[in-house]
Amino acid sequence: MSSLELTNISKRFGAVSVFQGLSLTIAAGEFVAFLGPSGCGKSTLLRIIAGLERADSGEIRLGDQRIDTLAPGARGVAMVFQHYALYPHMTVRENIAFGLRNGGAPKAEIAERVAEAARVLEIGPLLDKKPGTLSGGERQRVAIGRAIVKQPRLFLFDEPLANLDAALRTRTRLELAQLRRRVRATMIMVTHDQVEAMTLADRVVVMNQGEIQQVGTPMQIYDRPANTFVAGFVGSPRMTLAPVGLVPGDARFATVRLGDGSQVSTRVPRADLPSEGLLLGLRPECVRLGPPRPGEPTAQVEFIERLGDRTLVYVKLGDGTAVTAEDKGASQAQVGQTVGLRLAAAAAHLFGPDGRGHHAAGRAG
Repeated sequence: MSSLELTNISKRFGAVSVFQGLSLTIAAGEFVAFLGPSGCGKSTLLRIIAGLERADSGEIRLGDQRIDTLAPGARGVAMVFQHYALYPHMTVRENIAFGLRNGGAPKAEIAERVAEAARVLEIGPLLDKKPGTLSGGERQRVAIGRAIVKQPRLFLFDEPLANLDAALRTRTRLELAQLRRRVRATMIMVTHDQVEAMTLADRVVVMNQGEIQQVGTPMQIYDRPANTFVAGFVGSPRMTLAPVGLVPGDARFATVRLGDGSQVSTRVPRADLPSEGLLLGLRPECVRLGPPRPGEPTAQVEFIERLGDRTLVYVKLGDGTAVTAEDKGASQAQVGQTVGLRLAAAAAHLFGPDGRGHHAAGRAG
């Protein structure tokens, strides 16, 4: 296993700057997800690590070796592509062995490595079949097998589950998690699917417009988003961000006023907060429904989304601010109904006019 260190990576395509001075360190044996919307630069960064794109400046080190000056095949890296890239005229066995044969590995070694990869991925019965006879999930495992036999120091996965239907995606996600326990190597996965990132990764690198927005464990990213982009991108449905005013006073923690006049006493330290331009951030599970009560926000139900074990209720405050609340699966809420909102104020976040997040004291990810 080897650590990976990116230092001041910059990349342009013509007049378009993709990265400017991007740096990141990934520990040996870590599984890291690059998460972000389409066009944020995550796949380009993966291709730069693999050697399929060249950085304009900066260094990449894998362990104690600088690899950005090496050819792709000499970097100790194996990449699994979104579209599998299997040869249709070859059997599964031949597809997995292809890179080793091209590299001149002895036949006995090739046979041993292919057999071991088939055992790890549980595809032994498929070895003599052609890719055209396999399901999408099986083809993805063959593509992973072709990477495993190279015995790389670093695995790169580019949207590995994007072409699978929902049921297969869930099953293959489990298989990837199991694979990680069997194969001791550093792994990076590119995805725009937050469930994949939160489920599989030790740490998540959230990216937007070629910049790293936040690096942290899945729950650090969820519980303490660095800014409004991370708050809105991670979480389904997204965090409610409501304009609020800071209530004057000398209390240790901030109390804010919503647009309808109701007040929320947070656990966010007041000392570092700007005096204006604040947004209150609330996850849906921190907003519950109940009968209207004096001093608490009231809202009108706009839309109801029943998910079985829980119900998401989309409401609007009197000033038009949209809020997403969570109710029990057998919710009795009705569209058009006026409801009271019970806010878990201790879990509230505040964001300044620069987008930076301010979080409840002592709330850990």
